[in-house]
Amino acid sequence: ESQQETLVKLQEMNELKDQINTRLEREVKERTAEINLQNEILAEKNREITDSINYAKGIQDAILPPVEFRKKYLPESFVLFKPKDIVSGDFYWMSKVEERLYFAAADCTGHGVPGAFVSIVGHNGLKRTINEYKLKKCSEILDKLAELVEGSFDQRKDGMDMALCSLYKNEHDQDILEFSGAFNPLWVVTNLKSKLLEKYESSMELDDIVLIDISGNRQPIGSFENREPFDNHILQLEKGDTVYIFSDGYADQFGGSKGKKLKYKPFKRLLLSIQDKKMEEQEKILDSTIRDWRGDIEQIDDIIVFGVKIT
Repeated sequence: ESQQETLVKLQEMNELKDQINTRLEREVKERTAEINLQNEILAEKNREITDSINYAKGIQDAILPPVEFRKKYLPESFVLFKPKDIVSGDFYWMSKVEERLYFAAADCTGHGVPGAFVSIVGHNGLKRTINEYKLKKCSEILDKLAELVEGSFDQRKDGMDMALCSLYKNEHDQDILEFSGAFNPLWVVTNLKSKLLEKYESSMELDDIVLIDISGNRQPIGSFENREPFDNHILQLEKGDTVYIFSDGYADQFGGSKGKKLKYKPFKRLLLSIQDKKMEEQEKILDSTIRDWRGDIEQIDDIIVFGVKIT
């Protein structure tokens, strides 16, 4: 093969290489433009979804009791409300009907958007039980609410856990608290001389104060086999007693040096240790404690803690 032929072949190979490179560059540019377009479409869709969820948060916030309403009827109280996502499957509720003030903390199946949908059903159901059905007893309210929620979801198993309280004065001007719970309990912090200890056992003590843990029924609001009527607890409280209702979100957060759940005993100890604080200060301590506990670990569930001091 002559030198001339070799040069021609090399030239042909270089031209072919240039053609291939040009085509590859064009394909890369086209593909990059396509990817950029897809990214822009995805970003726009994400913006639309986030905007919709933020709008839904506005709707959900609108059904929660206004701070002014809570402060008017429960001047010494707080609500620690920390959704895992933008919208929440936990919700709290208040209503004043004649002499009774109702307040509740609920934990719906799911969190985020699915949980928020269920929370709307729970909120509307509670309003119907007292406004439409004219029910007063907490246990009867939960019985009717369970029926309404089960009817709303028909074939689905969605529902909620809930602690519901009613606060009112009896004929002797004593503070009476009524409680009924679907899984979720009521905690009462009182002193060692409290008459409540004649009826309920102490769960934990610190110096001269005691925490009483009153369990809810082991059944949810919603679909459940072998459902029984909810129990109704009636407690005579004294000035200075503090009551807490909550979802399982606070105790279930992972954190600490070993990345484990906080659990309920440390939660009880924390509440006992801050009884000398005002309720707003208690809320700040609970908030900072759970944030410190979690550290860099993501929040795994919605959190709600509703605290009320009898004044």
